[in-house]
Amino acid sequence: MAFAPNPLALSVPEPAFESWLRDSGYLEILDQRAADAAAASSSAANSDAAPAVTTGLFVSLFSRIFTFLSLFTINPFAKLTVEDLSGDTPSWSHSFIGCCDSYTFPPSSSQARLRVQENVKRYARNYAYLFILSFACTLYKMPVPLCGLISCLALWEFFNFCSDRWGLAGYPVTRLCLIRLVQCATAIVLIFFNVQLALFCALSVSYSGMILHAAFRKLTPATKQPSRRRVWW
Repeated sequence: MAFAPNPLALSVPEPAFESWLRDSGYLEILDQRAADAAAASSSAANSDAAPAVTTGLFVSLFSRIFTFLSLFTINPFAKLTVEDLSGDTPSWSHSFIGCCDSYTFPPSSSQARLRVQENVKRYARNYAYLFILSFACTLYKMPVPLCGLISCLALWEFFNFCSDRWGLAGYPVTRLCLIRLVQCATAIVLIFFNVQLALFCALSVSYSGMILHAAFRKLTPATKQPSRRRVWW
């Protein structure tokens, strides 16, 4: 042996190291390690014989199909908090969209779950804006639900005008009964004008886009605000 073994050297098991990375917040390293392991296994399968390559291709195809179908069984809001929605909106070009190298197919369903939950937590405000845009485009293509929403707004504005004019603030029971009546009328208007259909279409499109983007978007180091140092004079 050229070198004597060092008794002070530490040997960390692979599961313990991955657990430390997960607890410390270095999720991008876990994502990169999983992608590198998947690429290494695919290259090793391509170097085998032809029957083994064919079998490996079928296994890889079914694995990708299973991973793709498992995307819609993931709870994307498991790690979402109120602070994620109240923070600053990440950059659309650099952080949210990125470049071509920022997207890869998730190597496994667990890695897809990790990406979806973490990306939804990071880009929650971006996805909220995309839902609003999708709902606005749906209303533009479906003018009948748009008329229903405008009618509901007009109904509530008329109620507020009548409440101020008649002084219903001094009659809380009467005002509460009228509020319940207006709520029932609003529900009838929304159902009659198929506003729920427009909302369902917008939710379906935005949810599918969110899941696909969050699953295929590779994890990047989370940007943190630089800490301010206090200067004592």
